[in-house]
Amino acid sequence: MKNAGFTLMEILVALAIAVTLTGVVGLALLPKLQSSKVDAARLQLAGFRTALELYQSDNGVLPTPQQGLAALVRAPATPPVPARYPEGGYLDKLDVPADPWGREYAYLVPGPGGKPFDVVCYGSDGEEGGEGAAADLSCWR
Repeated sequence: MKNAGFTLMEILVALAIAVTLTGVVGLALLPKLQSSKVDAARLQLAGFRTALELYQSDNGVLPTPQQGLAALVRAPATPPVPARYPEGGYLDKLDVPADPWGREYAYLVPGPGGKPFDVVCYGSDGEEGGEGAAADLSCWR
């Protein structure tokens, strides 16, 4: 009776094919992954803008730089304390979400160009400036 099974050479060839296919697919998907992170950051920034506008509409003021974006998930204890803070806050999260690269968003009061505020994501590199996935994103653009 002949031994049933694969030879070492057959296993190595199959492994080489699997590794090659994984590499090709991975390289094809990498740009899509970065693009989806940029899209996710834009969506989060739009959510921050809406939440901050609602906060200002309800309370007559924006959160201070010291209160930061945390004021959107729990009522601030430092002045100015909002008089009409909704139960559950202004975001549907328990904590302020990080950007898609795992870093905090920058909250600026006042914002540049005469805007009352800005929320900024510094892109994939986490530094000001950049191009492509490393470009800065603002809640106003």
